[in-house]
Amino acid sequence: MTIHPTRSSSPSLLVVSRGIAGVRDELVAKWAAWLLTRQTGGEGLDASTTERLLRLIVDLLVVMAGPLRREAEAAWFAAAELYGRLAALRGLSAGEVVEELQHLRELLARELADFFVALPARQQLPTVLRINRVVDTAVAGAVVGYTDALVASMFSREGVPVPTADSVHEAVAQIAGIEAEARLLVDRSPR
Repeated sequence: MTIHPTRSSSPSLLVVSRGIAGVRDELVAKWAAWLLTRQTGGEGLDASTTERLLRLIVDLLVVMAGPLRREAEAAWFAAAELYGRLAALRGLSAGEVVEELQHLRELLARELADFFVALPARQQLPTVLRINRVVDTAVAGAVVGYTDALVASMFSREGVPVPTADSVHEAVAQIAGIEAEARLLVDRSPR
């Protein structure tokens, strides 16, 4: 008999995926409120766009926590990279973009504690580690997007023609494409 780790861990991940979906609006509201208190001086996103981006990330997190996580990886990375590009365009430092995504991890720990504790003891730690690994990939993707935006900005200032999203509005326009991918993935996910 062959043991497939993905199959044996899927029931616990499905429970957590459903848990994240159940607290999605609360997660987004708390994350958005926290971000609003941190915005200073620079060009920020309007509240509705911020919530739209955060909701997209949480919706993709629901899929990444479930059995379709491999299919969702490209959209997850694209959303995280876009988050990083927007952070650079908002004038944040690299540490601030990491801190903003780390806050999602903190919110998940608080909001999903009951779901993690309700799992069988031997599934609790692996499930928490998997969710942490998913958030880690978002942090890495955001740093890539942030770095790409900074490098493109530096080159464009020196007169080298580099195609780049040089305004927040152009970057925000990319949300719709990722949202379409996310909707397809959510529709295919087990409920």
